[in-house]
Amino acid sequence: MYTLPEDPAYPLVCMDEASKQLVGETRVPLPPRPGAVAHYDYEYVRNGVANLFMFFAPLAGWRHVQVTERRTRVDWAHAMRDLVDVYFPEAIKIRVVSDNLNTHDAGSLYEAFPPEEARRILDRLELHHTPKHGSWLNMAEIERERARSAVPGPTHPRRGDPPARGRGLGGTAQRHGGHHGVALHHRRRAHQTQASLPRHHAAGPRPAHPRRRSRPTRPSGRLTR
Repeated sequence: MYTLPEDPAYPLVCMDEASKQLVGETRVPLPPRPGAVAHYDYEYVRNGVANLFMFFAPLAGWRHVQVTERRTRVDWAHAMRDLVDVYFPEAIKIRVVSDNLNTHDAGSLYEAFPPEEARRILDRLELHHTPKHGSWLNMAEIERERARSAVPGPTHPRRGDPPARGRGLGGTAQRHGGHHGVALHHRRRAHQTQASLPRHHAAGPRPAHPRRRSRPTRPSGRLTR
C-alpha cells in the first residue's frame, strides 16, 4: 500500500485509536514566567478516560485527531462517516489501513446506521488490516506517538472546558517540511522489511534440527571390585 503513488481520487489514510487518562488538578498550577515553564503539582484526581481516533494520510501530509468519550463500534462508524463525508468528500474510494480489531469492520457501520447509509459509506471505503503482531506497519501508530511527544504540557491531559480535552492533539493539522520525512522513512522501512528478515522468518518457521547422538563413554581402564 505504501509503495503506491499518491492519488487524490484514492487517498491512503491510516487510522489508529488509543485511550487517554484524564486527570484534574488538586492545586492551581503555577503559570509560566520568563526563564521558567509552568509547574503542575504531582498530585491529581482521576477524571475517567477519553478515546483518540488518529487519522493520518502519509502521502498527503494530513493528520486529524478526533476525541470521543468511548471507543465502541458506533464511535468508530461515526468517525468513518466523517472521514468519507467531511474530510475526503471528493474521493472515489479511501484506502484505510487500521489494526485488526473487532470494531474495525463493516458490521460496525450496519450497527450504527440504517442499511442504506451503511452501504453508502462502505462503498467509499477499502479496508486493510495489519497482520497479527504487525501493528507497527500502521503509520498512524507512529504518528500518534510523534504528535504526543511534540505536545507541550503535562503528561496526562486535564479534563476541563472542551479546548483543554486532548490538549494540542484535537483537530486537523497539515504536515509540512521535515515532519513529513518521518512518514517517508517509515514507508521505506515497511517496504524493506521482507528483504531484511532472515530466511527462516521470510519462508516460515525454522525447521527443527535433528537430535545429536550422545558420544559413548570410554572405559576408564580401572578395574572395579
